[in-house]
Amino acid sequence: MSRFRTFAKTAAFTTALAVSGWGAYELTRPAYDGTAGITDGSAPAPMRGAEVDFDIWYPANPGGKAVTVGGNGVFYGTPAGRNAPHQSGRFPMVVISHGAGGNAGQFGWIASELAQAGFVVVLPNHPGTTTGNASAEAAIRVWERPADVSAVLDEITANADAYPYIDTSNISILGFSAGGYTAMATAGARVDPDLLQHFCDDTDHGMSDCAFLAHFGVDLHDYDLSPAAQDLRDPRITTAVIIDPGIVETMTERSLAQINIPMLMINLGDEETIPVGVYARAASELIPTAQYAIVEDAIHFSFLAQCKPRGAQILIDEGELDPLCDDAGGRSRADIHQELSEAIVAYFEAHT
Repeated sequence: MSRFRTFAKTAAFTTALAVSGWGAYELTRPAYDGTAGITDGSAPAPMRGAEVDFDIWYPANPGGKAVTVGGNGVFYGTPAGRNAPHQSGRFPMVVISHGAGGNAGQFGWIASELAQAGFVVVLPNHPGTTTGNASAEAAIRVWERPADVSAVLDEITANADAYPYIDTSNISILGFSAGGYTAMATAGARVDPDLLQHFCDDTDHGMSDCAFLAHFGVDLHDYDLSPAAQDLRDPRITTAVIIDPGIVETMTERSLAQINIPMLMINLGDEETIPVGVYARAASELIPTAQYAIVEDAIHFSFLAQCKPRGAQILIDEGELDPLCDDAGGRSRADIHQELSEAIVAYFEAHT
């Protein structure tokens, strides 16, 4: 559930190009000379009755067209090779689940690092909680997000000939915020619907989620949240890294105690400043296979892409309430990303 607020406003800062000009630009794009390729796909999602689109980053050889993924007026994008040649072999797969209101392109910085380290990275755009396609009512149907992940895995594993570079016997997941909940649910965590229904009764949990729901007139007591209790575990996922997981307080102790895959749980910020809504130490202590770590001198939004110099002011001008471009102040987001990427890559390398 965390965070509910959309990033849709940031999409308004991209430059509109005429069709003829865009075509000419595509023809003159330089060839890519790096080792992180990107392509895309889509999967039918039965729970939604719709398609789930996803990006795929993969180990590449130089070639294809040089593109920048995920950039706009606020955030920097990440270089990649569109349809660059695949490196030979089959590579372990990591699914990345974005936060509510985010999108696949925002995590190019870590997808690129993983691809260059020898992983294929699949990033679904979760309908209803993705930039430009988000609502408060969709955000509270948290059980749809883990089903998106399973739908994407169904598509890829059922069509192995289309993805010969993916080792479908070796699948991990990385989730941030609402994506952290998503990843934990695919590992077996289950939500207590009563706790979810009362989530906004007495506190904001140090996050903006409940204010966002109230702004749009959404009262959790008006909704049937019983589907949140279902078992959404996907046994194809064998390792997980969790960053600031949303609604972690609503997960049942019994389900956490039954998780049996390697799991690294990371909180962003000093121990006393981590919002209670994503504070994961207690949950990690219930999971027999979990390790817990804190990345200090960061805040919840430090996992987002790096901001451009005018990004923070643009967000203020547009009325964004959350400090998406802020960090704790002691070091740059680039330094935080480097620490995170080293920890994430090392954990997946050790457990896949």
